[in-house]
Amino acid sequence: MKTKNLLGLKELSAQEITEILDAAAEFKKILVQNVKKTPHLAGKSVTTLFYENSTRTRLSFETAAKYLGANCSSVSVSGSSIQKGETLIDTGLNLDALLTDVIVLRHPMAGAPHLLAKNVKAAVINGGDGLNEHPTQALLDIFTLRESLGKIKGLKVAILGDIKFSRVARSNAWGLSKLGASVTFCAPKTLLPAGVEDFPCRTLTDAAQAVKGADAVMGLRIQSERQKSGMFPSVAEYAQNFGITESLMRHAKKNALILHPGPMNRGIEIDSAVADAPNSVILPQVTNGVAIRMAVLYLLTHRSIN
Repeated sequence: MKTKNLLGLKELSAQEITEILDAAAEFKKILVQNVKKTPHLAGKSVTTLFYENSTRTRLSFETAAKYLGANCSSVSVSGSSIQKGETLIDTGLNLDALLTDVIVLRHPMAGAPHLLAKNVKAAVINGGDGLNEHPTQALLDIFTLRESLGKIKGLKVAILGDIKFSRVARSNAWGLSKLGASVTFCAPKTLLPAGVEDFPCRTLTDAAQAVKGADAVMGLRIQSERQKSGMFPSVAEYAQNFGITESLMRHAKKNALILHPGPMNRGIEIDSAVADAPNSVILPQVTNGVAIRMAVLYLLTHRSIN
């Protein structure tokens, strides 16, 4: 790694992404042996600082840190000085003063991890920032694809759903394309972001065309908490046109992988028959998320040059 921070995949090289994937493969070997305590991060401290609610990402980071032997703590925004008006930078400086080695930040404002990284000594990992990126989620998605299919280069990956409000889609577009995959975004026009043409992917509004010949299909959660009303006529119509169903998957390659970052809205974004199918890797994604975060925590604390 050429930096002590992980702020997004847009700014990483293919070589750096591959380094993380390779390290995660080694840590996955430890996980499958059910080894839940190693000395890799002994003496290090990791703090999760989440300004937004999260279950999977926070738990995955905290599990990864503990498995590596780090001291792990969590800042609850609702019960902290942040509620009293403390700035992000001041919170970060206080964590520095506590000799924190790594801060995992989730924040509703795009660019918040970059701001924090410029003002603290600790390594900063972006746990999701506004409508910008969610790099470790994309890394675990890419890792899952590589683990299951043996490669990334040449794969066709279709990402369906709420692209407009998805930082996962953005990070996957950058990461997958840098490793040689072809990415297709598919959503109603109202759920495509402004400037989508600047992303390294093609964009469609026809789901059947988007998944045609795909090696993998990823569904995205409808982020109703971020949306204004009127993004689509009805949930039923959305499910009919953009939900991942068995009939839609017939357009993809036989046994194409099914992914979803979770939490899933079954019957809307994805049918249960698809989510629970043998070619679904939704649960392996969760396990792989721990391996990826173990790799990132280790690389940033042991192999940084800044």
